Amino acid sequence: MPTPDPADRPYDVVLFGATGFVGRLTARHLAAHVDDSTRIALAGRSSSRLEEVRAELGGAAADWPLIVADVNEPDTIVALAEQTRVVATTVGPYARWGLPLVEACAGAGTHYADLTGEVLFVRDSIDRFHDVAAASGARIVHSCGFDSVPSDLAVMVAAREADTRHGDPLAEATLVVVSAKGGVSGGTIDSIRNQVAVMAADPAKRSIGADPYALSPDRSSEADLGPQRDVGPPRYDRRLGMWVAPFVMAPYNTRIVRRSNALLDHAYGRRMRYSEVIGFDSPITGPFLATGVTAGTVAGAAAMAFGPTRKLLDRVLPSPGEGPNSKTRSNGHFHVDVHATTAGGRNVVATVAADGDPGYAATAVMLGQSALALALDGEALPDAAGVLTPATGIGEALVDRLVARDFDISVR
Repeated sequence: MPTPDPADRPYDVVLFGATGFVGRLTARHLAAHVDDSTRIALAGRSSSRLEEVRAELGGAAADWPLIVADVNEPDTIVALAEQTRVVATTVGPYARWGLPLVEACAGAGTHYADLTGEVLFVRDSIDRFHDVAAASGARIVHSCGFDSVPSDLAVMVAAREADTRHGDPLAEATLVVVSAKGGVSGGTIDSIRNQVAVMAADPAKRSIGADPYALSPDRSSEADLGPQRDVGPPRYDRRLGMWVAPFVMAPYNTRIVRRSNALLDHAYGRRMRYSEVIGFDSPITGPFLATGVTAGTVAGAAAMAFGPTRKLLDRVLPSPGEGPNSKTRSNGHFHVDVHATTAGGRNVVATVAADGDPGYAATAVMLGQSALALALDGEALPDAAGVLTPATGIGEALVDRLVARDFDISVR
């Protein structure tokens, strides 16, 4: 049977995992920010739970269709992909549940957006389905939440400004977490737990995770820039003029940014060094805060990797389906700056900031707007297909949509 033409499909966006914690938040965002002409459907394993979510949304969303689909039943996943122009999925851990949906979307020419922060899953997705998606015209866009939209878009904006203002590629770029406030969900913990367990059991997987170019489309074409460590001791960074500590999301985000650069034929700079840190600009408290954050990051990673302490953490950390309450989500925020230096020594600073818990309230906006951009923005999207990144799969269209939703995405 021939694959349905995306233009003739009944839905613009299907939200898969709509009954989960982040899925519900994304459904609420979509319900509040689409008009009646945008065709949305909600998908998940349980029709009764889907009905509950739809009832909570009210308004025009009360008539959104429901699709029962389960990754353990491949035919339902293929049918889901063939009914829509875009699938946005919150069903993780993606290494456990994500590849059947990527396969279905790649084969059907259906655009796809997820929230993964799992380097091994994305590597598998690239190896197995990039060529299939490129042939079908599907954009498989991983990491459309706090992993890794702020990082990816900030570097894209900084590189564009450096080229426009100075005609120069980037030599170095560092993302600094200026401030962030929010909670953590059980789904995020489960994804981390799953990847840590896989790496602990398989040295080859650990080697992939440690490679700074783990997601490169062509590893052999990458410049040898020496060590590019994501975790190190607290230190005073003279270029930034502040104390810095490791950022827990750096081991994933940096690889997404490097993939973007490679997919763009190294337009940011063939020898660009990229890193991410948490910054502390007070000369008095900075050293102590940087030391404390570093110790906590190292201790947390060690505890998650060691079986007995991992079991202890499992007793106190949120379970899948649980997450921060509405007050925590609404009181949260994030602000990141990318400090970039060109090959000619000129400086550019790009900012991405927003109100709302970064991993949940703000992430629901990022995923929802990514899906809408893929479905509706047509010629404004980059001319690309395959397994992509937010910058290479959606690009300026996503910047415009997020700015319209009160994100600060700016450059100086």
